[in-house]
Formats: sequence, structure tokens, C-alpha cells
Amino acid sequence: MNMIPLLIGSSASIEKIREIILQAADTKLNVLITGETGVGKEVVALNLHYKSQRKDKPFIRVNCAALPEGLLESEMFGYERGAFTGAERKKRGKFEIANEGVLFLDEIGDMPLALQAKLLRVLQSGEFTPLGSEKEITTGAWVIASTNQNLLENVKKGLFREDLYYRLNIIKIFIPPLRERPQDIALLIDHYLTKFTLQFGNKNITNPSHYIIEKLKSYDWPGNIRQLENIIKSVIVMGKWEEIVDDLFIEGKSEINSVSDSKKMDVDLIIDYLSALKDENSPEYASFSLRKSTKNITKRIEKEIITFVLDKTKWNRRKASRILKVSYKTLFYKIRELDIKQQHKL
Repeated sequence: MNMIPLLIGSSASIEKIREIILQAADTKLNVLITGETGVGKEVVALNLHYKSQRKDKPFIRVNCAALPEGLLESEMFGYERGAFTGAERKKRGKFEIANEGVLFLDEIGDMPLALQAKLLRVLQSGEFTPLGSEKEITTGAWVIASTNQNLLENVKKGLFREDLYYRLNIIKIFIPPLRERPQDIALLIDHYLTKFTLQFGNKNITNPSHYIIEKLKSYDWPGNIRQLENIIKSVIVMGKWEEIVDDLFIEGKSEINSVSDSKKMDVDLIIDYLSALKDENSPEYASFSLRKSTKNITKRIEKEIITFVLDKTKWNRRKASRILKVSYKTLFYKIRELDIKQQHKL
């Protein structure tokens, strides 16, 4: 087996994850790893495998988001020869291959509902039937799943089975985004500098200055550790810390400036609202109050700004919440409260 990826960090959250890994490693209980894209969910899964008594058994990864339903089913459960057009030979499924090892179901939130029912049966009974077969196969695979989605919200929307959610979520490991653990950034930089210097062969790269590290700590890191890895690769190849880091912040500012521009446009909303007060006999004039008008104007401005940012980010709610400096939950509430709808799918 290849060398296990290190879980880098000294923050309290990373220390807690290390503790959970040690506690969960030999329980055989299903584990659900959650966190934004790029935080290192597979690294945690690999560490769970390595710390367990199964470390010499297979670690099999299935990307639930990468395959259509039919192919994903055959990948997981296998098939007999002649089970469908093109099935010219028998194929073992990942559940069978991962027997006594680990089956890592990456991006479980993208698994189709029909397949979720079959997965639930395997988790309950430890048995499955390959496509085109009548023979049941027993598996002892330890299932570890990961997702960057809010599965409870998906349950409420009917996109994810509630019984499967609780079956998977026996032990939960949440990996915070990089922006919430800036103290880990210097350690990550040291690690990736060593790793990629060996890989790309540039021995002359200098360590970042204290100023650069502090600047990187203040960055929002929408792509998390994966984005930091790419930054380090760029620095090793180009050899210019200041230039690459400055470009990083210029990209971020362009998004914030776009929001500021939208606020300027919304002054027109206030003018439109106040124009209704010209006629003293109008219902608007009779019901006018500072408190009520301020509340209504604020809602209209909020709706305009949130709609603008959602469109700008192609309705990536997590990215929009970071730009707006509100939590994902608050943004979701505002979308419903202000009745903001996506005009067209992108």
C-alpha cells in the first residue's frame, strides 16, 4: 500500500478528528465524513483505514458523483455475464472486492434514490446480489461515506433517504473549512513545500515570509486545502510568492467589488419607494411610517443583492454565503423569506 497521507494541523478541530479516528478505527461502525469540497475527506478516510486492523486489506473508493445510476450500481455490486448488453464477462463489485477492508463512498449525497435503497439493504444485512445473479454474496466491508452536502436538508427535500442517513451517520466526523483554522496554514505550507519540491525538483524556492503567511491566513480559501496545494505548486514552478499571493487577493476583491456595485444600484429602489409619497391622498401616504418603510426598503435591497451574488456565483450557495459574510443557513433562510428564485438553470 502507498504511504498514508498525513493529517496536517495543530488546531483543536484537527486534534479532535485524530481522537475520533483512534476511537472509531476498530469499531466497524459506519462513519460519515462531512465538510466542504477540498478539506481532505479522503485523507481522513485513509487514516481511519490505516489505524484499523484492516490496514492490510483493500481500501476501495467509489465516487458516487462521477457515474450515472446504471454504471454506479454495477460498480458497487458487480454483474454476471450476460446481465445486460455489453456484459461479456463476470465482474466483481466493489463491495465484494472490499470484503474485510474499507469501502469509501465518496460524495454519497449524489447517489440516486433507487440505489440508496439497495445500499441500505447491504448495510442492514451485509448481503447483496450482483446484477443478473440469483446468488447472494456476503460482504464484511467497512463502509465509510463522505459528502460536501447537508444530508439532513436533502432528507427534508426528499433527495436522500432518512433511514440511510441514520444508518451511515453512526460516527460523524466534520472537517472545518481551512478559513476556520488559519493556525494550520503554516504547517500545511511546510508539508506541501517539501512534498512538491521533491516532485518538481526546484531546490531554490524560499520559504514564505511572515508577512506572506499572515496574508494567507487572512484569505477566505473557497477551495480549501486543495486550493492551497495548487498555490504551492504554482510557487514552486514560478518561484514568486508575492506575485501569486497578490493575484489570489485580486480575484477575491473582484467578487466583493461586484457586491458593492450592486449596493450602489439599489439606491434607485429607495427613490422608487419614496415617490409613492408624493400624493397625500394615496393609501401609501396614509400608511407610511419610518419603521415600516425602512423594513420594506431593506428587504428589497437584500433581495437585489442576494439575487445578484447568487447569479454571479451561478447559484453556488456556499460561495455566495462566503461573499455575503453570512452563514449558509442564514442565506438559505433569506432565499425562502424573500422568495428568491433561480430564473434559469446554469
